[in-house]
Amino acid sequence: QVQLVESGGGLVQAGGSLRLSCATSGRTFTTYAMGWFRQAPGKEREFVAAISVDGGSTSYADSVKGRFTISRDNAKNTGNLQMNSLKPEDTAVYYCAATRSLRVKTIPNEYSYWGQGTQVTVSS
Repeated sequence: QVQLVESGGGLVQAGGSLRLSCATSGRTFTTYAMGWFRQAPGKEREFVAAISVDGGSTSYADSVKGRFTISRDNAKNTGNLQMNSLKPEDTAVYYCAATRSLRVKTIPNEYSYWGQGTQVTVSS
């Protein structure tokens, strides 16, 4: 199985940046597609970004295109989400997820493994 642990969340003012990291263990990370999701109070978990096994393909939610960048370092078994130009509406718990797939996935139910989440709060 795969274990995932997110880190890097915190408080930031609107317009600022944060870099989230997802440390993985348990299985070979290179066999898993990876994604980031977020969930705010009273809202469903929503897709943020995803990346293929080799990092060659990425997908972003319209709300974060041009501001967020997903990446992965298979040698270090880590995934990252660089978040720039943050907005108050980006405030949420951010989750890293992984699943065995050669294709990027954007639906939560398509992911098999999840981290515990890390809080991102953007003040106005």
